[in-house]
Amino acid sequence: MSAGGALDSGPLGVAAAPSPAPAQPPATGPLFRPISAEDEEQQPTEIESLCMNCYRNGTTRLLLTKIPFFREIIVSSFSCEHCGWNNTEIQSAGRIQDQGVRYTLTVRGLEDMNREVVKTDSATTRIPELDFEIPAFSQKGALTTIEGLINRAISGLEQDQPTRKASEEAIAERIDEFIVKLKELKQVASPFTLIIDDPSGNSFVENPHAPQKDDSLVITHYSRTVQQDEMLGLQAEGQEEKLEEEDLRNEVLQFNTNCPECNAPAQTNMKLVQIPHFKEVIIMATICENCGHRTNEVKSGGAVEPMGTKITLHITDPSDMTRDILKSETCSVEIPELEFELGMAVLGGKFTTLEGLLKDIRELVTKNPFTLGDSSSPGQSEKLQEFSQKLDQIIEGHIKAHFIMNDPAGNSYLQNVYAPDDDPEMKVEHYKRTFDQNEELGLNDMRTEGYESGLSLCGSAGLPIASWEL
Repeated sequence: MSAGGALDSGPLGVAAAPSPAPAQPPATGPLFRPISAEDEEQQPTEIESLCMNCYRNGTTRLLLTKIPFFREIIVSSFSCEHCGWNNTEIQSAGRIQDQGVRYTLTVRGLEDMNREVVKTDSATTRIPELDFEIPAFSQKGALTTIEGLINRAISGLEQDQPTRKASEEAIAERIDEFIVKLKELKQVASPFTLIIDDPSGNSFVENPHAPQKDDSLVITHYSRTVQQDEMLGLQAEGQEEKLEEEDLRNEVLQFNTNCPECNAPAQTNMKLVQIPHFKEVIIMATICENCGHRTNEVKSGGAVEPMGTKITLHITDPSDMTRDILKSETCSVEIPELEFELGMAVLGGKFTTLEGLLKDIRELVTKNPFTLGDSSSPGQSEKLQEFSQKLDQIIEGHIKAHFIMNDPAGNSYLQNVYAPDDDPEMKVEHYKRTFDQNEELGLNDMRTEGYESGLSLCGSAGLPIASWEL
């Protein structure tokens, strides 16, 4: 069953001519400020708007803020003091991410219903057990909870029921039965699955167990299809012309881009680097002269390896922190002593030292807004503080620990300081990938043998090669 546009609780309001207000001094600081309960200067902008329920004037409040994991957003809220009508929604003000994201949550108890969720306009929500789907762009974006998503779906289905009962009684009865099933879900009498699939990559589902791994939540990053790019308004990449072979190993390439923080014009430097005892990688670095923001990213310069790689390092000395490390986008990181696991695509590709990567992990975990301030649950701040202290002790060499890198694509690297001899503290294992790992890497549908004969048959039959399915 599908919930279409009826799920939207109504237009936010049509802006009317605002009443004259005293002149305000110009705001200082960035336009999008990080969300914080302690920032007293961060106040919403109020606009007088037309209520679409009673057609009298209400108030729209806009808050421009920046939240990690999904960048800048615009939070808007409309309320009418005359009829009590209200509505809230969010809109992404940041860029569309490089990959789409799919959150698969197994809801097992009432506490899971309180997980905070960011659902953008382009996200599709599904509950397979009920064969229920909320299509993309049928609802406005929302900052809510799992229970709030279900309540919003119930409200949307109930919205036109009086009209349906008068004209199509049979359909109205079926919808009433389905609404009862949705209400029963909120009691969590039995586990069910909630899937949020967002091609833009800007949706988010809270992990209440952070920094530990959440066994109930599976996060999958994927490459968008041509249809998804078109749905998001992105121009499909055309066939690139073959370039002449050039030796780019001693040349730093530059191309124009925009700063991910302030959106000002900036330049990105790209260099092909050969890592000893490993392979070639592409290092990209962006420096913004406007705001000073710096970022770097590493891409593998070669193909996906035939087998996955698992690297286990036993950290026994502070000197281990100086080891060079290449973490690809497909690599996950695990520290068993801290019961910590960092999934694929988090932090992106990085070429740094072990100390630098551990500090990035600490910053990522301790600055999560859903675990700080009013959003944190009792005891969560203590857990984060304890995690940060233990991580600092590992960096300083006071605690011995195991650092595990698991890369199904085989494109990650950890320096062997004893090279070319074996490292007694490091173990490198090569393993055969599972079907699910090949699926995430897009290898299951890739045909690498016999495609030349297929193309020749297509050409000899007079069929256009572009339409031949391999």
